Amino acid sequence: QVQLVESGGGLVQAGGSLRLSCAASGRTFSSSDMGWFRQAPGKEREFVAAITWSGRSSYYADSVKGRFTTSRDNAKNTVYLQMNSLKPEDTAVYYCATARGHNYRLIAADFQSWGQGTQVTVSS
Repeated sequence: QVQLVESGGGLVQAGGSLRLSCAASGRTFSSSDMGWFRQAPGKEREFVAAITWSGRSSYYADSVKGRFTTSRDNAKNTVYLQMNSLKPEDTAVYYCATARGHNYRLIAADFQSWGQGTQVTVSS
C-alpha cells in the first residue's frame, strides 16, 4: 500500500500561487492514478484534480480548470499540484490519494491511501 505525505501549503494573497507536493512511499506509486481533493470547514471533501499513472492524462474540477495543473515525477515518487490565480474560495485542506484501479469516478469514495493533508489559506 502507498503512504502519502502532502506539503507546500500556506497562507497566500488572492491572485498568488502555491505548489503542493505529495510524496509517496511504496512500490505501487508509479502504476497508480493519483487524485487531489480539498475540504473546507463544514463542507464535504471535493475533487480537485487527477492524473493517470503515466502522467499523459489529467482531469480537473470546473472550479479550478485553467488555474491549477497537476503533474507527477515517477522517478521521485511525487505528484504535484500547481495552483495559480488563487481565490479565497480555494481555502481548504488539500489531500492527495490513490485511485482504486484505473476505472474510477472522480469522487472521494473511489480513492484511498489518503495523506494527512496540507492547509491552504487564501486571503482577500
